[in-house]
Amino acid sequence: MTADDITTPGRITLSMIASVAGVSVSTVSKVLNGRSDVSADTKERVETVMDELGYQRRPARRRGSVVDLVLNELDSLWSVEIIRGVDEVLAQAGASMVLSAVHGRSSDTREWLDQLASRRSSGAILVVSELTPQQRKRLTAMDIPFVLVDPVGSVDALVPTVGAANWSGAVSATEHLIGLGHTRIAHLAGPRQLLCSRARADGFRAAMERAELAVPEGWVSYGEFNDRSGSAETARLLDTVEAAAEEPPTAVFAASDLQALGAYEVLRARGYAIPDDVSVVGFDDLPVARWTHPALTTVRQPLLDMAAMAATTLLKIIDGEHVDTLRLELATQLIVRGSTAGPAR
Repeated sequence: MTADDITTPGRITLSMIASVAGVSVSTVSKVLNGRSDVSADTKERVETVMDELGYQRRPARRRGSVVDLVLNELDSLWSVEIIRGVDEVLAQAGASMVLSAVHGRSSDTREWLDQLASRRSSGAILVVSELTPQQRKRLTAMDIPFVLVDPVGSVDALVPTVGAANWSGAVSATEHLIGLGHTRIAHLAGPRQLLCSRARADGFRAAMERAELAVPEGWVSYGEFNDRSGSAETARLLDTVEAAAEEPPTAVFAASDLQALGAYEVLRARGYAIPDDVSVVGFDDLPVARWTHPALTTVRQPLLDMAAMAATTLLKIIDGEHVDTLRLELATQLIVRGSTAGPAR
């Protein structure tokens, strides 16, 4: 494609420039942002195409911008991965980040919104948070753009969101266990109110139903995405089956790596060997998953990519650029390690 082939009236997009220049959209973006990791020849070619197409550069508003990153908790390994992904993108764009924790309390959310208004933030990234109509109305009134990561409940179609393929990830984890020969599988679910948690539980049930396997009453237990909850859910499950003199599960699928590690603790304390007696699968693929013993089989959720995509989307909105897709769902991947094996015979 050449510049003469561009006949579409109106705004010239970065994808048009990339097509004519024979480079990627990200390379065009790097040229616009003055990045040094672009060769002089490529930079000259891209800038020539911009001139030929009459591309009007918008004034750079990112540098010096302040972006709020709001999480429920700051002290989890999951949050650390999100913070890393957002920070990398903002640092490259010359923007600053302010961290806030709302702990799921409405009083903390109101305080954060007040602080957001006082420091005149350029935008906000809300992670595992519920955006009420009142909060959205206030953000809109303050003219502060925002992006949601793993939203709690249903979200207006016009609100930018970034998530992961939770349902299919849960299906792949459960089918992995079924493929090994497990038929008695329990699920340690996350918070019931979270969309991602419900999607993982639904994926687990779907895989079990597809294999025509029953899920006994109480074998899907909702808790929190942390090790304490994983321990409590596992202990409650084992207490229930022992009291009923039932056969215990031979496999456990946990909705998070931290819940899986909590399950490790209780299973070992009760005399179960992993994976000889009970196989365990997590979800997230936090760095700790590969270092625990045995190394945890888990569903890799691209946390860094999700965070980076949310930050990139927000910066585009701040700069007045068009965002092609408001609902982004990144793929998950099953990572098989040493915590799963066939059931003992």
